[in-house]
Amino acid sequence: MERQEVRARIESIGIIPAIRVSSAEDARFAATAIHCAGIPVAEITATVPDAVAVISDLRRSIPDMLVGAGTILDVQTAQRCLDAGAQFLTSPGLVPEIVEFAKRKKVAVLPGALTPSEIIAAWNAGADLVKVFPCAQLGGDSYIRALKAPFPDLPLIASGGVNQQTAFAFILAGAAALGIGAELIPKESVQLRQEERIHELARRFTKMVRDARSRKSAA
Repeated sequence: MERQEVRARIESIGIIPAIRVSSAEDARFAATAIHCAGIPVAEITATVPDAVAVISDLRRSIPDMLVGAGTILDVQTAQRCLDAGAQFLTSPGLVPEIVEFAKRKKVAVLPGALTPSEIIAAWNAGADLVKVFPCAQLGGDSYIRALKAPFPDLPLIASGGVNQQTAFAFILAGAAALGIGAELIPKESVQLRQEERIHELARRFTKMVRDARSRKSAA
C-alpha cells in the first residue's frame, strides 16, 4: 500500500488504536479484538515484548488490517519493523532521522509534535500526518482548535488524553484522527480476555468520530 493510501485510510477510519501491553500474546488479542469490532488499524508500540514478531504475525493473520509500529525512536528499530511488514511508523516526538528514513523507504510516517514550531518542523520534514502529543496537558480540544487556525490544511492526530468524554470534541475541533490507547483497550480487559468490552468501546469511539464529522460537515 502506497504511503498516500495509508494516510487516506487512517483519516477515513479516524482512530489509531495504540497497543501498549505487557506481552506479545496480549498484543495479538488486542489487535484481533479491535479488528473484529470494525477498526481495521493498529499501532503496535516498540515497548511490546517481541513487537516485531507481533507485527509480522498480524500482517499474515489479518491481511486487511493496517499495521503500524509505534514509539519508534531509532532507525534500526524502524528497519526491523518495516522488514516485519509495518505499514506506517509513529513516534512520540519528532526524530528527523526516522522521518527521512521513512521518506526514503516510501513508508507513511506520523511523528509526534507539540508546539507550533515542532509541528511546522515535522510537516516540512515530510510527515504524512502529525501526532499532537500530549494534547490533554495543553488544553485538549481547544489546543487542536487553536492549531487549526494557522494550519487549516495540516492533518493533525490528537493523542494523549483522548477518552469517551473528549473524543467527540477533538474531532469537532479539527483533528483528522484520534490516537487512543488504554481508553479503547483497557489493561484489565486484555488480561481477562474481555473481547466484548473492547468491542463496545470500539463501537462507542467509532460512533463519536462519525457523529462529530457529520456535525462538522453540516455546520
